[in-house]
Amino acid sequence: MIPYGRQDINQDDIDAVSEALKSDWLTQGPAVPRFEVALGEVCGAPHVVATSSATAALHIAALALGLGPGERLWTVPNTFVASANCGLYCGAEVDFVDIDPLTRNMSVPALADKLEAARQTGSLPRVVIPVDFAGTSVDLQAIRSLANEYGFSILEDASHAVGGRYRNHPVGDGELADISVFSFHPVKIVTTGEGGAASTRSEELATRMRVLRSHGITRDAAAMSGVNPHAANEPWYYEQIDIGNNYRMTDFQAALGTSQLRRLSHFLARRQEIAARYHHILRDLPVIRQFVPDDTYSALHLYVVELTDDVKRTRRDVFRSMREQGIFVNVHYIPVHLQPVYRGLGFKPGDFPAAERYYERALTLPLYPGLTEAMQDQVVEALKRAIDG
Repeated sequence: MIPYGRQDINQDDIDAVSEALKSDWLTQGPAVPRFEVALGEVCGAPHVVATSSATAALHIAALALGLGPGERLWTVPNTFVASANCGLYCGAEVDFVDIDPLTRNMSVPALADKLEAARQTGSLPRVVIPVDFAGTSVDLQAIRSLANEYGFSILEDASHAVGGRYRNHPVGDGELADISVFSFHPVKIVTTGEGGAASTRSEELATRMRVLRSHGITRDAAAMSGVNPHAANEPWYYEQIDIGNNYRMTDFQAALGTSQLRRLSHFLARRQEIAARYHHILRDLPVIRQFVPDDTYSALHLYVVELTDDVKRTRRDVFRSMREQGIFVNVHYIPVHLQPVYRGLGFKPGDFPAAERYYERALTLPLYPGLTEAMQDQVVEALKRAIDG
């Protein structure tokens, strides 16, 4: 079987985890801050908060940006459910903005139209979550201009895009987004097993996220409530100043992540090589690949094609045929608004036609550093057979 994604673990990674396991700290030790510094160097942000997952990072980031009951969060339908669910966790209303059919990212014109309509009805969002689908950055400059005009915060879901660039800026540097979130799930570009992180230029937002990831507890006397000023000087004293969660990353996960980040440039280069070869050997097949703007360097977490109207077989038939041939293709994503939870909130088919049209034709092909040319040829031959029937 050839999977659509796979982690790349070497002896250095194993040694790093082993060293962490043998140390005095399995959690809340020095490995997590080291990982945060290493990731900050990659993305160019002064503050990084590591978490147990990207979902956890989205949740605390949304809370730090003031999202709560009576507020609104907008994201795209073409994403994993976590991008929307974090709004529900905060008690906020969730809505969606359709995608650009070429980039498969949030459509800036659709966002602009929706914002103007919301201004007329007094229903503007507090937070907008654009998603860097498949590793390709959204048009953050255009979205920042809209944020400045309409007064919302940008929470960039960069789960697919660590190491990517937009207009010669590292994804996650905080120049345009208030907070960016990364994922380190095993199929992502680098892994910590399960894990995530949030990057920002705001010390205030970073401090709030650190409190929220650890039960809402602080040991910083300057941040305490003042209700017990004498106890604040005691070495054991702590205060719960907010309703937080246990969203901490372990030290052995962080050790793996730090080791993986040392090979990030290699991982990205291999993904570029494999994608360029796909572009070439798929050129005569009836498929459409994601458009990547010239000012964007995609991290290429996924290689997703769309079957054109020339393909007479259904996507379901193509999918099944490829899996029967040992190619573990996937589909990214079922539009979030079509999930039962969101249908229960009033969303329905036809609400976001570009995302729905894309979903009907999408197929994710294998892409990971260990994919050899022979395996890649096997993938493409299987796709040809699947299309031809």
